[in-house]
Amino acid sequence: MSDNLDHHIDSADGSFEYVAGSCNIGVREIRRRQLVGGIGLFLTISTVLGFYHQHSSREARFGTFLPALVMSIGYLQGRKKFCLAFGLSGLFNFGKLGSTHRVISEEDRRIDRQAAIRLFGEAVLLAAAVTAVVFLLPSSHK
Repeated sequence: MSDNLDHHIDSADGSFEYVAGSCNIGVREIRRRQLVGGIGLFLTISTVLGFYHQHSSREARFGTFLPALVMSIGYLQGRKKFCLAFGLSGLFNFGKLGSTHRVISEEDRRIDRQAAIRLFGEAVLLAAAVTAVVFLLPSSHK
């Protein structure tokens, strides 16, 4: 654990503790990331259905990647209790939305940056896998 003086914050809806590279958001922030993941899922499904109904070319299906990336980033952040942007910026939040605290330890900030980059890489791989499945689906052309 770091020398952060403000690493544990109790919130009305749960109590979490900052752990470098593992946990930098609390319940409210997690819900926000889950919402982003849900919006990304909706956009991904809408995109796939649009491609299907428009009889789009197989190459056009690569357009699934961006909404799938939004979905993946939101899902992974919520699941891991770790915000990519906070990790890159040296911040954490376990209280009300919009309130952030600075990570004091340089070592913890380095660990958080590495975790954020790893999370982004995982999200890219997940979005690529979703896109590959969509690409390989049979065409709606008759």
